[in-house]
Amino acid sequence: MAGLLGKDAALFVSSGTMSNLLALMSYCGRGDEFIAGQNAHCYKYEAGGAAVLGSIQPQPIAHQADGTMALGDIESAIKDGSDSHFATTRVIALENTFGGRVLPVSYMQSVADIAQRHGLGLHLDGARAFNASSVLGLDIRSFVAPFDTVSICLSKGLGAPVGSVLVGRQDLIDTARRNRKMLGGGLRQSGILAAAGLYALEHNVVRLADDHRRAKRLAEGLARHEALRVTMPDSNIVWVDMGSETGEQLTPYLAQHGVGITGRYGQQRWVTHLDVGDDDVEAALALVDGFFTRT
Repeated sequence: MAGLLGKDAALFVSSGTMSNLLALMSYCGRGDEFIAGQNAHCYKYEAGGAAVLGSIQPQPIAHQADGTMALGDIESAIKDGSDSHFATTRVIALENTFGGRVLPVSYMQSVADIAQRHGLGLHLDGARAFNASSVLGLDIRSFVAPFDTVSICLSKGLGAPVGSVLVGRQDLIDTARRNRKMLGGGLRQSGILAAAGLYALEHNVVRLADDHRRAKRLAEGLARHEALRVTMPDSNIVWVDMGSETGEQLTPYLAQHGVGITGRYGQQRWVTHLDVGDDDVEAALALVDGFFTRT
């Protein structure tokens, strides 16, 4: 993985949550700070691990409509350590894809320029980075070039049963390796898990384009219904908004008929992956058609 991404070293871990946490702990000491988006996974969806286990303070930044953080907001939030009232900023964390949306390479480079100007680290939560690079038609090495560390998930789009890999600069991975041991993440006899990850890298990267094509077909089919407000996908995640009453009925209806999605408060998240074929997409759309016909 390190060679594939053009980085010094890499570290296998059990989850993306651990991978992101180890990255942040490699940059930050107790009382230091990381900058991330308000809805970024490493801030919002990882149980506050950076604060609890790393004693690291998060500095969340509001997202713009396109999923980015305004460059001015990022730069104005940086604290250089000269004032003892504030935590010292050590790293900026980006996420791409972000909820399935592919953020532009030019944006990532602009954030990298800010990080370099202020002497900060730059981390990418690239759980679905291979999806993003596939959409852009860019090789993964070029896609992750601006970053000091990158977290890659093996068990999402790539389809392995478990695991993530933290990739990056040698000194940061060395620190992460020691912290992995402290967190209980050092795995013995992990070869079978690594074998699954290698299989995923060798066989399941090119086929990501099939997931993206199926997600687009799914979105177009769902958008036929006036009650559903569908966001056309960049990659393999389709977001669907609807009235709460419709959502309270449609989500369990689909579950009863074998279609598993996440949904609450009138929003659904549909994801295509290697276990979803063209026939599955058409069957799901037929179920939705049937739901609205009967109601």
